Amino acid sequence: MPHTNISTIKITTDSIRLMKKTGNKIAMLTAYDFSFAKLIDSAGIDIILVGDSASNVMAGNETTLPITLDQMIYHAQSVVKAVKYALVVVDLPFGSYQTNTELAMTSAIRVMKETGAHAIKLEGGESMISTIKRLVEAGIPVMGHLGLTPQSIYQFGTYKTRASDEHEALQIKKDVLLLQHAGCFAIVLEKIPSQLAKELVESTQVPLIGIGAGPYCDGQVLVMHDMLGMQSDFSPRFLRRYADLQSIIVTAVEQYTKDVKNASFPNESESY
Repeated sequence: MPHTNISTIKITTDSIRLMKKTGNKIAMLTAYDFSFAKLIDSAGIDIILVGDSASNVMAGNETTLPITLDQMIYHAQSVVKAVKYALVVVDLPFGSYQTNTELAMTSAIRVMKETGAHAIKLEGGESMISTIKRLVEAGIPVMGHLGLTPQSIYQFGTYKTRASDEHEALQIKKDVLLLQHAGCFAIVLEKIPSQLAKELVESTQVPLIGIGAGPYCDGQVLVMHDMLGMQSDFSPRFLRRYADLQSIIVTAVEQYTKDVKNASFPNESESY
């Protein structure tokens, strides 16, 4: 059951748009499996993103590029089964939508039909507008993603902040308006200057959710494994760790191993 101080109203895309209008900040986290999704949902999160970051934190890949559509569908199926209140958004992985609109439609329809998720997310600006329009026209809610787009990391060649120069900043301003006009219900802004994000928030109607984009965004998103401190080798400036599960888990496993080795587990009361 959710905490008693958490609303039990089902979050929808309309809820997210309304939060922008009323100034109610949007909280978003990733999840990839049933157990964690159930915990996160019960804590009152607004949006759960089944992110292609599963490629990194679940499969151990260096980038998000290797994860497949079938693997994303598997993770999303597990998450949706656990969620009662949050809006569930699923990343379309690299190679499942960039080629043409027909491929994007096929991939998005599979996600929606096979997982029961509520929306999809895809990366890109001006070049993706026709695809986004077609998806929205087909009744598929779309979340956009601008700034540092991890599926293009080999093109960027670096994870440094995007849009620090005037040319790229102007392009992001243009892309946000294009995505808004195309029908995106929200847009993730990743690793851009906070003052640029502030300007975008004040000049658009679509909710803008930041990760490394400063405090002015309409909401924030983090990778669950990062904010729970489940790994210590990733420490960007924008990350705040709300727990240190890595040390807790390692200590617990060490104690369990010790108890098994010295035959103190199970004891009499733990036996039938």
